[in-house]
Amino acid sequence: MVTLYNVSKRLIDIIGTLILLIAFLPFWVVIPILILLDSPGPIIFGHQRVGLKGKLFTMYKFRSMVVGAEDYLYKKDKKLLKKFKAGDWKLTNDPRITPLGKILRSVTIDEFPQLINVLKGDMSLVGPRAYVPSEIKEQPAKYPGTKELMPLILSVKPGVTGPWQTSGRNDIPFDTRAELDAQYAKEKSLLKDIIIILKTPAAMLSKW
Repeated sequence: MVTLYNVSKRLIDIIGTLILLIAFLPFWVVIPILILLDSPGPIIFGHQRVGLKGKLFTMYKFRSMVVGAEDYLYKKDKKLLKKFKAGDWKLTNDPRITPLGKILRSVTIDEFPQLINVLKGDMSLVGPRAYVPSEIKEQPAKYPGTKELMPLILSVKPGVTGPWQTSGRNDIPFDTRAELDAQYAKEKSLLKDIIIILKTPAAMLSKW
């Protein structure tokens, strides 16, 4: 159903993304060069995520890990995988992250290519953090209360920034993240999006 909110949000996404692409143009030149100098492999990393209404899409990021990081985790290091899942799909001192990747992640620069996803319509500038398919499949077993929240969360597009990114990021457990995302989806508004956007710069620098 097309609503004034949806149309307005899409216009803001397109205009805002174009402005950001131009404003951060130097990053699109410098970061790829640094990535190539830091470690061998592609500049952009594509990762499968769950989008609007459960549709899978490829989310883009500047590569911040060694090539084959996903296979290494799931096929070569069972202890690391167990630690990864126990930490709610997060790792402290992840050995797969490159030296440059640590810097890019600390200021969220690795997320910049998601602006391409926004232009494609897979994502919005503001929305819930895009979930990994295995998270949605496995995490509700650990946090039963989150299963009923998923349909509401997936009723909106995931965002480049959102309640998770501006409320603590990796320090937030999965159930709290799901509650924040569900609350956003339930109370979504352009005003709330603007507030989250204004909070984002400070959140980006909070890990620096």
